[in-house]
Parts: sequence; structure tokens; C-alpha cells
Amino acid sequence: MKQGEPVKSAKSRKPAKAAEAAKSGKPAKAVGAAKSVKPGKPESHLAMVRRARRINRELAEIYPYAHPELDFRNPFELLVATVLSAQTTDLRVNQTTPALFAAYPTPEDMAAAVPEELEELIRPTGFFRAKAKSLIGLSASIRDNFGGEVPGRLADLVTLPGVGRKTANVVLGNAFGVPGITVDTHFGRLVRRWKWTEQEDPEKVEAEIAAIFPKSEWTMLSHRVVFHGRRICHARRPACGACPIAPLCPSYGEGETDPEKARKLLKYEMGGQPGQRLSPPPDYPGRPAPAPGAG
Repeated sequence: MKQGEPVKSAKSRKPAKAAEAAKSGKPAKAVGAAKSVKPGKPESHLAMVRRARRINRELAEIYPYAHPELDFRNPFELLVATVLSAQTTDLRVNQTTPALFAAYPTPEDMAAAVPEELEELIRPTGFFRAKAKSLIGLSASIRDNFGGEVPGRLADLVTLPGVGRKTANVVLGNAFGVPGITVDTHFGRLVRRWKWTEQEDPEKVEAEIAAIFPKSEWTMLSHRVVFHGRRICHARRPACGACPIAPLCPSYGEGETDPEKARKLLKYEMGGQPGQRLSPPPDYPGRPAPAPGAG
């Protein structure tokens, strides 16, 4: 794939009609955005659930390679990386953790860290003093209360310093295979934009979305929604004219509707740019992110 050239097709599944329309350059409106979601007409709960599940199916075709965008090799590394990801980008975390895990590969090592030395290693992620305190505290708790192994239960994970439900669900879903919904800023923004919920509190959002989808879909749903939010449905200027699920979106038109202008807003592999992981999964169609100091 040439630099600056967007991904042409999703792997392993036949693209949805909406995705084909977006990739062909046709305006999203032309493929039925105004017909599928009728403004001004109240939508029943059942209709919303059906629409939400269809969006999930469409996203599965658009992003069959959706994955957590933090580099990790084991539950401890994912837990630490997720704590570090607060108020910064996954890319910045991924560029920071190789040196961090080389210095502190286990909870026992990190629990014994000199705070100032740990702070210096994680300084690029911001809020490094508070994060260092959380990392030393959670590592000590894992060492003292869980035999040096990251626990695989939500109730145990949230007892660790600096670990809330969002972080716990990330770890459970991606390190232990336990389904969970991760309500980060992207997820919350999109599910409200799609009118799946009106809630602002993350736990209430999680509860309402969990009621819409089978438990088996929770983890991958989280990845797909976050992928879409980072690549197409941006906070300030959504690329509506290049959005494959525009026909299903009640907020179509909040962003750029001109197809050519919208395509210029696409990010990461959709816009021919590197992703956030230095070591992405084998099926990721884009380019790895640059290591610190590269390029």
C-alpha cells in the first residue's frame, strides 16, 4: 500500500453495501442516509436495537481486523499500558512501554521501583507522578494479594490502585477472553451520536449498551466502535461523506458531507497512515507506528 493511499477493502468478509458506496466515492446521502433514519419521527426501542445491531454487523465488515491498540504480551503489560493511556494517545504509550517493561518486567519488579526512576520512564505519557503511584500500588497489590498474577475477575481488578471498570474490562476482554464493554471517550461519544443511549455516566452507558447486544459481542463491539471513532467519526469534524454506515446514522450531517473533503479527514489505515501500534496484529492492513526517534 502506497503512503497516503487508503485501504481499499476489508479483509476476510464481503464489504457491506454502505462500505462499497463510501469506497466508490458516492456521497453517503446517495446510498440512503435520509431513508434509513427519518428525522423527526420517534424511533421505537425495538427499532433502535435493530439499527444498533445492524451497525455492529456493518462495523464488523469494515473493521474485521479491529483490535486493542496498545502493544502488550501478557495481562500485566496490558494492565500497565491501559493505566498509562489515560489522558494521552495509545501511540505515546506504545512508544514508552518497551523501555518500561525492559526495566520492570514483572509486578514484583515494578512494586520495588524507585518512584523517581519510574516517573522518568513514563514522563512522556503525562500525569507521570500520579500514574507512577498507581503502577507501584497495583503492582504491590498483585504481588501481595494475588500471588504475583493479574487477577481475571472484575471484582478483583477494580480493587487495584488506579484501576476502574474501563481498565478492568480492557484487561478482561483482551487478556482473559472475558466479554466486557469498554466505555472510553470515543465509545461514549459514538453511542450517544447514534442514539443508542442518552447517558453520560460511563457505568450507565455500559449497562444500557450491554442490554442491546449479546454478551459474546461486547469486547469486539468496543473495538469496532473505537476504531470507527478514531478513523471516521471524529469528535470535532466527522467524515460523514466517507462514512460507510451513514445510512444508519441519525446524526448524519454533523460533519463534512462532501465525499472528497470527507475522505481527506480519514485517519490511520483508512487514510493511508500508520496505526498506533508498533507491533500490530498480523492481519492489520496498515503500517506499524514509528518507534521513538524513527523518521
